[in-house]
Amino acid sequence: MSVSHASIHPVEDPTTTDGGNNNAPRVRMKDIQGMPGTKGGLALRLSQFIFAVTALSIMASTSDFPSVTAFTYLVVAASLQCLWSLCLAIVDIYALLVMRSLQNYRIVIAFAVGDGIASTLTFAAACASAGITVLINNDLDSCADNHCLQFETATAMAFISWFSALPSFLLNFWSLASR
Repeated sequence: MSVSHASIHPVEDPTTTDGGNNNAPRVRMKDIQGMPGTKGGLALRLSQFIFAVTALSIMASTSDFPSVTAFTYLVVAASLQCLWSLCLAIVDIYALLVMRSLQNYRIVIAFAVGDGIASTLTFAAACASAGITVLINNDLDSCADNHCLQFETATAMAFISWFSALPSFLLNFWSLASR
């Protein structure tokens, strides 16, 4: 049993009526910027959303992206990242407006699992698309027939979206692991 000494931390002993089962709320450290419900978390969500939308719109603007499976996968992964980031940005905005903490155990689990899935899919799609763009550009030398610049730009935007999604996942996972 962890009890503070009264001379160091003078706190009144709460009366217990349930026979000693003390379920007093624990004191938590202040929220770290980048975690859900903070301004840093909102900035990460918005950057994830902006870069994923950019990757999606650049890739979808080309006419021949459906002919390559990796590019189609990038469009699907970027779409998922857009939806996930937009939904959580709205939740972050709401939490900031009503000054509500999003450190509930179940919410943090949902955020960590969702961030893990979305960031893994985005990273895998960006890697697959990067491999295809290197194949088209360097190995096949057929950039004149394809939209290499658009493919490379969309792939870069997907990587940047992943780079901004990774801190969200790591902070949520760290918050979960430190409980």
